Amino acid sequence: MAEKAVVDKSRTVKIPDGVSNSAAAALPNAIMGSALALKFRARMQQGDTVLINGATGFTGKIAVQLAKYYGAGKVIATGRNEEILQSLLRAGADEIVSLKQDDAVIIQHLKDIHSITPFDVIIDYLWGHSAEMILSILKGNGTFSHRTRYVTIGGMSGDTIQLSSQILRSADIQLSGSGLGSWSREEMGKLFTEVIPEAFRLAADNKLSIDTVDVNFNDIAKLWHDEAPAGKRIVVTIP
Repeated sequence: MAEKAVVDKSRTVKIPDGVSNSAAAALPNAIMGSALALKFRARMQQGDTVLINGATGFTGKIAVQLAKYYGAGKVIATGRNEEILQSLLRAGADEIVSLKQDDAVIIQHLKDIHSITPFDVIIDYLWGHSAEMILSILKGNGTFSHRTRYVTIGGMSGDTIQLSSQILRSADIQLSGSGLGSWSREEMGKLFTEVIPEAFRLAADNKLSIDTVDVNFNDIAKLWHDEAPAGKRIVVTIP
């Protein structure tokens, strides 16, 4: 909360006209949790089918929009918040899968999608049980399988899972993580010179929806007892 801070100039990004201070404050962290996974860990290609597990959070919503912008042929979003899931259909998702359904229904729905348009990329914010279900449907049957790049970003549903080695042996799955420590120096450089500036331009052109809740610094004491509305990011503003 210092009034001034020393910052490496190479890690600064100019904010274009049309981007509010709140959006500028909220967006970079979400870009790190979405764009870097899509671009650098999953190596997403034009036309890829992308499954985003846990897409109803703030960063997941950004990931849906960016996946479509980066050229995904199909985007599937999962989550528990029904209202936000429906809104993602307007934000770029082609199909949605509610995680509030019975396991058998979820697995069958994902199997049906995977059989028609195999998942090229899976971006996972939840891990836990939902990851176990997704990985189970990737299990091969002894024939050639489709390559799937599975990237874990968070563990909102649990930090550990049970994973049968048979799943990994029977299918072409590339399993990796995206977070601080997993990115190269070159990739971090591109974050500030290419990725965030591009996202800011999208926001300035109203091509990227950023949902924030502004809280005045003078009311910060009340903030400790509040929870951010689903899918939104709280931003503290200084008058």
